[in-house]
Amino acid sequence: MLAVHLVSFFFSKLQEDPTKKVDRFLHAMRLHDEQLSDISARFQAEMKKGLSRESNAAAAVKMLPTHVRSTPDGSEKGQFLALDLGGSKFKVLQVKVREDKGIKKGGVEIEEKTYPLPKEVLNGRGTELFDHVSESLKDFLHEKNIDTEKKHPLAFTFSFPCEQPSLDQGFLLGWTKNYRVRGLQGKDVVDALRQAIDRTGGMDMEVLAMVNDTVATMMTCGFDDQNCEVGVIIGSGTNACYMEQLSNVDLVEEDEGQMCVNTEWGAFGDDGALDDYITEFDREVDACSTNPGKQIFEKMVSGMYLGELVRLVVLKMAKLGLLFDGRVTNALRTKGKITTAHVAAMEEYKPGLNNTREILESLQLSPSLDDCIAVQHISTIVSFRSSNLVAAGLAAILTRMKKTRNLRELKITVGMDGTVYKIHPQYPKRLHKVVRQLLPECHVRFVLSESGSSKGAALVTAVAQRLASRKRQVDETLSPFRLSQEQLQLVKARMRAALEAGLKTKGPSAVKMLPSYVYRTPDGTEHGKYLALDLGGTNFRAMLVNFKKCVQQNTRMYHKIYSIPLEIMQGTGEELFDHLAQCVGDFLDYMGMKNARLPAGFTFSFPCEQTALDTGTLVSWTKGYKATNCEGQDVVNMLREAIRRRNDFDLDIVAIVNDTVGTMMSCAYEDPQCEVALIAGTGSNVCYMEDVENIEKTKEHVRKASEDQDMLEGDEKDEQDGEEHHGEADFSKMCINTEWGGLGDDGSLDDIITPDDIEVDQNSINPGKQRFEKLTSGMYLGEIVRHVLLNLTRRGLLFRGYVTEALKTPGIFETKYLSKIESDRLALLQVRLILKQLGLDGTCVDSIIVKEVCGAISRRAAQLCGTGMASVVDKIRENRGLDHLKITVGVDGALYKLHPHFSRILQETTQVLAPQCDVTFMPSEEGSGKGAALIAALSKNMLD
Repeated sequence: MLAVHLVSFFFSKLQEDPTKKVDRFLHAMRLHDEQLSDISARFQAEMKKGLSRESNAAAAVKMLPTHVRSTPDGSEKGQFLALDLGGSKFKVLQVKVREDKGIKKGGVEIEEKTYPLPKEVLNGRGTELFDHVSESLKDFLHEKNIDTEKKHPLAFTFSFPCEQPSLDQGFLLGWTKNYRVRGLQGKDVVDALRQAIDRTGGMDMEVLAMVNDTVATMMTCGFDDQNCEVGVIIGSGTNACYMEQLSNVDLVEEDEGQMCVNTEWGAFGDDGALDDYITEFDREVDACSTNPGKQIFEKMVSGMYLGELVRLVVLKMAKLGLLFDGRVTNALRTKGKITTAHVAAMEEYKPGLNNTREILESLQLSPSLDDCIAVQHISTIVSFRSSNLVAAGLAAILTRMKKTRNLRELKITVGMDGTVYKIHPQYPKRLHKVVRQLLPECHVRFVLSESGSSKGAALVTAVAQRLASRKRQVDETLSPFRLSQEQLQLVKARMRAALEAGLKTKGPSAVKMLPSYVYRTPDGTEHGKYLALDLGGTNFRAMLVNFKKCVQQNTRMYHKIYSIPLEIMQGTGEELFDHLAQCVGDFLDYMGMKNARLPAGFTFSFPCEQTALDTGTLVSWTKGYKATNCEGQDVVNMLREAIRRRNDFDLDIVAIVNDTVGTMMSCAYEDPQCEVALIAGTGSNVCYMEDVENIEKTKEHVRKASEDQDMLEGDEKDEQDGEEHHGEADFSKMCINTEWGGLGDDGSLDDIITPDDIEVDQNSINPGKQRFEKLTSGMYLGEIVRHVLLNLTRRGLLFRGYVTEALKTPGIFETKYLSKIESDRLALLQVRLILKQLGLDGTCVDSIIVKEVCGAISRRAAQLCGTGMASVVDKIRENRGLDHLKITVGVDGALYKLHPHFSRILQETTQVLAPQCDVTFMPSEEGSGKGAALIAALSKNMLD
């Protein structure tokens, strides 16, 4: 009794200020920024839990994948029928998207009809519900004179939590919003709808998409604002969805692109996460609901419950004598007598107090002015808490999007819908303000959905049709790049024929099969200091290599790299070789060895005809070189002449070596089984050890070299008798530089060459030449990708059809971008950043297509290289009459070493096409320079 008197006394002191009395009574509902940040952090943790496959089953916030992969881009069009089921009534609509020239309002025209849902249907069986829906749909078709013989695409907005394995399936997890329909929980509601349409008969419907009303809201707003990637409903119920990176959605196998996730945030707190923020009034609302313990967050914020929360607070205060002089009426005790519409009316700016008085009087109360002010303030606190909680949840979503996209600031639009948001005079302003307080670094625009969720469902269907059509056209574009096993076998056979033809004395061959006059690989006894010079791209490298007497000891190497300016690459031959001589002189100065006449090996990575180890006549330039007066000349002599013109140092150039040969020698120094080498970088080439008896064009040279060696051995026989002699030459094999990049120059690859390949070839400096290299090497792959992207854009399949100057610029899409874009660890947003650096501003869907284009072209390159390699190793096996060959291939080149998938695809293709060969691929650590030094050492040892 004493306690009651004390309460009455305490509150009597506050009678002069009714709002303070309410503030004290509802202090637990007044949330501060720190509390909202705490709630936001808790919701972020719940989102993470719901997205994980391991923890989803136990998560209150289910984070349901919707299989909606893209927001509208403005190009959608078509006619759709739509059903909208989610409240006490449902709608049937016809939605025309950009179908007629006369359509206004953003290109969408809607005709609709609302049908009631009788109470017995809402509490009946699932078949009865969907039969009613289907019969209403048929009525709509007849009323609007829509052709029932024609097949119509149908979109279905179904505003209840569903698990969706695909866009056109939805398994009901549970009813909300007072629905109690039996026999549908756990069932596919789309299938139930299809069956009902079949039972009704007389309609031909294709249900293409089922979406939640929140997703539909996002899509509706996204049609007019392409930054809209979030949807929020605050009406009878509440929910939010947003576009999440697929790599973060464990419940879906794919990891490329984005997908809209339906958070089902109304269940936030069902696991106790909000217990310390729940008031006695929330507990009472929950206990009296149709689903106690469920949808806790929704019961704190949504329109179905706000009026009831206000009623319970008013009732409690009246019972305590704090309102209406303690008078309580039966109407005030009756559930549902105060609605959310009443709450909104009480908070109107000017008529709010009068509205409050009228509402209270309708409950048979006789309120004073202070009573009206107090009840109005109760409504404000309850609705303000609702907007604060929604702001905290939305801030969590936006924070996650910002973090997962690795952005310093986020510019985004949020699509809004729901009766609370629409009819409450203060709600939107409060919500916007709190979101911006919690996330000052985000630029958030709020857009009201004016056409409801039905338009959004139709747009989901339109987007799905657009994406399917685009995918089909992209697949058709990339189909010529995707080679079948039969095509690869044909290429293997053509490569083999070209290898054989190139070894013959007479007859043309696109694959030149150039003898290197390297007769053996290192045996580990090479020692001494040698100079290696390496020219093969935009750089020239000078190296000093010191081989120790024992192979187990570390070889010591020193080098400097010099750039070759474009004007030198494409100037005169004399200027080019003078520049090389200057670089060599600088290097010898740097090493303090200008007076030493060192033996040198010259790696020259262009096709040369050789008649001896130290002569090389340039057949043709490749890789962008066009220096004049070089083709048909001995490049070793040209370098010697340039050194003589300088007259400040001398070199003993004992060998000219292709980079492929140098790579083989470098790897063979480590692995004696290495008898093949592959360059997969700026250019593409292979060399291998061929049986001399098969090389018709060199038989005379080999015979003379063998006789010269016999004479040397005869003169020194007595000295070497009984001693191990490592310098003996074995002339049974010779390394052949295949120059396989020329395969196809005779038209033998025309059946796999695409129009994009033809454009790249025609715009190159050597049209019609090096056709195989132009399909497989780093100099050209990026340019092929650019041409494909350009053609796709011109057809409206990429970058919204906008062809930028950057996309028209030859060479801008370097092959290094393929390696970056195809990295498994690279998120699509990072792909977008790479594209943006290139002046290509695309969506995530654009990024997926770009990645797909890069993958198709690099995969073809790797497969073709693997096919060529299979031809080479099979030839070696057959040369040696073996059932099974075990061999090592030395490899160099940035494409092989840096591209994330090239090496794997190449190896897999080789294994499939040469199953009788066990091929080990060995990356070259020091490149071809060390190999040139080894060949110089071999040459010197043979002559010593």
